[in-house]
Amino acid sequence: MAIKRTKAEKKQAYDRKLCSLLDEYTKVLIALADNVGSKQLQDIRRGLRGDSVVLMGKNTLIRRCIKAYADKTGNHTFDPLMDLLVGNVGLIFTKGDLKEVREEVAKYKVGAPARVGLVAPVDVVVPPGNTGLDPSQTSFFQVLNIPTKINKGTVEIITPVELIKKGDKNVLAVAVETDYSYTHADKIKEYLKDPSKFAVAAPVATADSGAAAAPKEEEKKAEEPAEESDDDMGFSLFD
Repeated sequence: MAIKRTKAEKKQAYDRKLCSLLDEYTKVLIALADNVGSKQLQDIRRGLRGDSVVLMGKNTLIRRCIKAYADKTGNHTFDPLMDLLVGNVGLIFTKGDLKEVREEVAKYKVGAPARVGLVAPVDVVVPPGNTGLDPSQTSFFQVLNIPTKINKGTVEIITPVELIKKGDKNVLAVAVETDYSYTHADKIKEYLKDPSKFAVAAPVATADSGAAAAPKEEEKKAEEPAEESDDDMGFSLFD
């Protein structure tokens, strides 16, 4: 049975591993890891196996390890890396050519469906061409203001259609106008269909002239605030 290591032990092991890589390698490639799945990361590791090593981890921990390494060894070669550790990134240590490593990693780039809350990494454009849909579906494109024509009995998009610009994630607008849906879009569609479902009745104060007069002074017990508990400082490594 494997013994579960404490957070401190994990940090120490990570520090030793990173320091050994800094000793062994002289070239490092910073790789963006947004939307990269575990299977995709495993494929990249296998593809680079030989003269390259992929290291993932928390940016704060990596910065601390690099600083401690520089203070201990006097080697400040890797100090510039600390300013580049922004967002979800990983380090690729290599003894090979950086351009070749980059090209190898790019081979494992795959498409992924849009998800709620994500920012578009690239422009999303529907290219012109035949949709394969019959002419009865023309109204669908008219609602979306997509110019089409009928060609050989099918609907054809005649101009490129920009759905999302890089840096946006306006999937909701697309979902509202189409049959595509997800949890948040379902709520918005329900609201647009019948806004009265979301109406909240405001409390109405009524006065009864025959009611007995209220006491002049009523003691109110102050509610004591609930004690706040510090969130657990979770720690995880992706390696």
